[in-house]
Amino acid sequence: MFILRKVFGKLFVLDKLGIFSFTFVIVIFSSIVMRMLEPKTFPGWFDALWYVMTTVTTVGYGDFYPVSIAGRIYAIFIFLIGIGIAGLAIGKLVESLGANRKRREEGRLEFKGRNHFVIIGWSEKARYAISEILETHPEIYIVLIDNLPAAPFTHKHVHYIQGDPSTEKVLIQANLKEARSVLVFSDDSIQDAALTDGKTLLIVTSVERLTPHIHSTVEIKKEEHIKNFRHAKVDEFVLSHETVSRMAVRSAFSKGITDIYSQLLSHKHGENLFEVRKRKEWKTYKDAFEGLLREGATLIADGNDLGINKKLDEPIRDDARLYIICRKEVYDSLLAQA
Repeated sequence: MFILRKVFGKLFVLDKLGIFSFTFVIVIFSSIVMRMLEPKTFPGWFDALWYVMTTVTTVGYGDFYPVSIAGRIYAIFIFLIGIGIAGLAIGKLVESLGANRKRREEGRLEFKGRNHFVIIGWSEKARYAISEILETHPEIYIVLIDNLPAAPFTHKHVHYIQGDPSTEKVLIQANLKEARSVLVFSDDSIQDAALTDGKTLLIVTSVERLTPHIHSTVEIKKEEHIKNFRHAKVDEFVLSHETVSRMAVRSAFSKGITDIYSQLLSHKHGENLFEVRKRKEWKTYKDAFEGLLREGATLIADGNDLGINKKLDEPIRDDARLYIICRKEVYDSLLAQA
């Protein structure tokens, strides 16, 4: 008993790899020994391995068992040592899975995927953004970065990273270099708009320095700060207060227009806004407009240019970003054809 206690005392201080390696050696060695001691009972190497595995896991089907004195003596060794080692290995495996889950919930696991969205800053706006992405592109992975002690949003396609998003270490942990796009939301806990935009600018500067090629969309509080963000190479801006104010004014003059805005911005129902690429058969904007119209979609813009109706006879650039309004099923059909 003292010897067994010494053996297991040594095993408990081993790491997971050491325990799994030792368990593997014991199982293979015991299979070889049983095969050599009782070749008639275990006609094949796999038969011996099967017996050892069913023994150390305490399953014990009884289809194979040793009949010689030597075989039974070694079986006693498997009972005393092998079962304990296998139980220890299984316990370590369960412990490892639990620790891994805890690290994921706490945002301490590195994300290794590619072509994902990175969202910086948790808020209700971030929650809506994540829900919209998951609803529109359910196959896309999202990495959320914030300083919260635990993940605020639980979903198999949402990976949480805890830390300061202005530090390179955290951005690398989110695998920003392989990301598709980054969205930075302003910190609503800061009351001063200048301080809020200052923090956002610090984060964006770190993002653009690490990955200057990435497409960045940033929420800012004050319009006069746009020139600072442009200097930091930000691609697109969202003026949160200005957007809400403009929608309120429009609704005052045109009843029901906010419903149209909401419908275009959300993919939950009705006609929605989508982006499509140029087709080879489309030489001019008129070709694209008429071709899309026949399929149930309306071409409204190329990038930020809404004047499509004024340039129908002009040729379409190969890198044109065409925006259309249509139903989701029409857009899926267009993607399938492309």
